[in-house]
Amino acid sequence: MSDQNQPQPETGPSAAAQVIEPWNLRESYTYDRRAIAEIRRAANTGIYRIRGWGAKRELPTLDDLVFLGASMSRYPLEGYREACGTDITIGEDRAENPVKLDIPITIAGMSFGSLSANAKEALGRGASEMGTSTTTGDGGMTPEERGHSSKLVYQYLPSRYGMNPDDLRKADAIEVVVGQGAKPGGGGMLMGQKITERVAQMRTLPEGIDQRSACRHPDWTGPDDLEIKIIELREIVGHRVPIYIKVGAARPYYDTALSVKAGADAVVVDGMQGGTAATQDVFIEHVGIPTIAAIPEAVRALQDLGVHRQVKLIAAGGIRSGADVAKAIALGADAVSIGTAALIAIGDNDPQYESEYNKLGTKAGFWEDFQAGNDPAGITTQDPALASRLDPIIGGRRLANYLKVLSVEAQTLARACGKSHITNLEPEDLAALTVEAAAMAKVPLAGTGWIPGATD
Repeated sequence: MSDQNQPQPETGPSAAAQVIEPWNLRESYTYDRRAIAEIRRAANTGIYRIRGWGAKRELPTLDDLVFLGASMSRYPLEGYREACGTDITIGEDRAENPVKLDIPITIAGMSFGSLSANAKEALGRGASEMGTSTTTGDGGMTPEERGHSSKLVYQYLPSRYGMNPDDLRKADAIEVVVGQGAKPGGGGMLMGQKITERVAQMRTLPEGIDQRSACRHPDWTGPDDLEIKIIELREIVGHRVPIYIKVGAARPYYDTALSVKAGADAVVVDGMQGGTAATQDVFIEHVGIPTIAAIPEAVRALQDLGVHRQVKLIAAGGIRSGADVAKAIALGADAVSIGTAALIAIGDNDPQYESEYNKLGTKAGFWEDFQAGNDPAGITTQDPALASRLDPIIGGRRLANYLKVLSVEAQTLARACGKSHITNLEPEDLAALTVEAAAMAKVPLAGTGWIPGATD
């Protein structure tokens, strides 16, 4: 190509305009537009950023794993004609009334206060229709959720908001929350605009004032004290229901082992893709490890203690599809828990409110200010007018449809691997597409027998 066809440098008054042309611009990898915008925001306000959702940075995920379907060396099950079980029982060894789930997908703890009463009811309705459980969150037990949840897990949190023995006895299980995937080592937040009279009464808080939950329980300082607390909780509920312990994925091997020592019937490990209603952005993006790395480490702890599949492992953090469910179980989990995906299923970030999201300076699918209390979909708000937009019956039906799809997808994959029950899936059914995923999930890189860090 001749030089005359190339862009020529300009001289004279118009030369300054040359710098705005795309071929003269190169964005810094370190100081890209987002980094520059955040520096300017921090400098202008002097306030760290708070938001909801989970990590947005690119991370290794369950998408980086694939199943090795059966063919000659393994025998697949025939379509929908041969049964593939999805049920799971939690606490059968110690609880008089263990939790029996029809599907291995539970609804994570999301509090009333963070969510509207209609949203809590919708979650309860959808979970009950599919024979699974929902969880209270950091705000106490509401009549809407208890009344429409056939299986309700009561969270016992460092804040102890709304905690009382009567509600503990109404629960079908108790989940002692030590940490959360979006903020291991950090407490929750609830902005004052969401602390209405009802929320304030349930949490024994002043109305309209920002609150920050404690980051550690006041009742114990370590696993030995936690073991005593779990014995106390069992006595309060008459040894009827199982006890879970939830940890944010940071040191999952040791946290799982210590949870077993403390007497847990189930351990919930929440990876850094897990969402939240509100916390510092620096927590969401820079604390914890990915879910794909956390599950194998928790499984290793259970195997070393000889209790794998006895003490149940529930994996959480970024579970979106039936493939995610099946892969988490193949890595060794017994069930999964979903939060953000459940909110999307009942109507969060719905395009029908696009114009209202635009007024908030964002778009449907991108809105993340759960803490603000102005959710157009009526889910993460305490504004009566907005909350009334969510019909809990319709929301519950949508959640049940979504859970049904996840279950059928997971069953389909399990049958393709020749499994008559979804928990029969195993790491040998998986291969990794990247070196990072192979190292974290501890499965071979596709087409090889190589597990980085584990084999020569």
